[in-house]
Amino acid sequence: MNEIVPAALDGERIDRVVALLTGLARSQVARLVDEGEVHLNGSRVTARSRRVQAGDLLAVEVPGEQARAAPMADPDVPVQVVHADADVIVVNKPPGLVVHPGAGHERGTLVNGLLAQFPDLAEAEVSTVRPGIVHRLDKGTSGVLVVARTPSARDSLIEQLHDHQVERQYTALVWGSVEAGSGLIDAPLGRAEANPTRVAIRSGGKQARTRYRVERRFSSPVAASVLECRLETGRTHQIRVHLAAIGHPVAGDLHYGGRQWPAGLPRLAPGRVWLHARQLSFKHPATGRRVTFTAALPADLESVLAGLC
Repeated sequence: MNEIVPAALDGERIDRVVALLTGLARSQVARLVDEGEVHLNGSRVTARSRRVQAGDLLAVEVPGEQARAAPMADPDVPVQVVHADADVIVVNKPPGLVVHPGAGHERGTLVNGLLAQFPDLAEAEVSTVRPGIVHRLDKGTSGVLVVARTPSARDSLIEQLHDHQVERQYTALVWGSVEAGSGLIDAPLGRAEANPTRVAIRSGGKQARTRYRVERRFSSPVAASVLECRLETGRTHQIRVHLAAIGHPVAGDLHYGGRQWPAGLPRLAPGRVWLHARQLSFKHPATGRRVTFTAALPADLESVLAGLC
């Protein structure tokens, strides 16, 4: 397996990164490190605790029976293309779609759909498991996402993400009336010790900053607020955890406290959260000019708003 370390895993231990990217257990990863099967930027890794950086080239000799095959093209996976050129593809990801193959999601992902429309992705990428993917949206989140079409575009986008030059703007519906018209949530995030599938605010976690601005407030049939959220960092579940931490969980987010749902209000599909990536801005890898792409609010989220007043 050859993988470029994505921005979301910057600063993580290499044994955790290998486990996440291969789907192997940490004990299996430990054996691979001890046996000299893990290399970073061409050098053998000898310490499981070594930290990686976004953009590092990770090479792992995974035992054949455990290796994850390269994803196959699947024309049945819907992909709404917002923009495409020789260097990048911008898509509007629907809710319920996993971005790339992983444990429990070997097929039917956005990557499978992209390969059907853009077969050159399989040839141009160093990564065989997640061709073109430089950042992600959660399965239950919709919105705009950029995919690198060439190695040079991938490197540029990874660098921009690492340097916080990519501007990401989200719309979120949260429970409760957010009092302050705007604010900054600055709280480090890390994996929850009791449940590794959850993220929590931790003193030893990675820096995470979310700016928000109230766009609308509702009082019936329940108090709720629509927020514009801008990421200054891009941690896993960042917006969801930060908003829950200030007492205003994202509507529909069963993972982080958004369970309440008033009677009579149109319900979201299971696993869907009221969170949408509405705008993405970055420097085009080929021209260096700043480009901005947007995705309109989808119908399922609009229907919830229509039931509030």
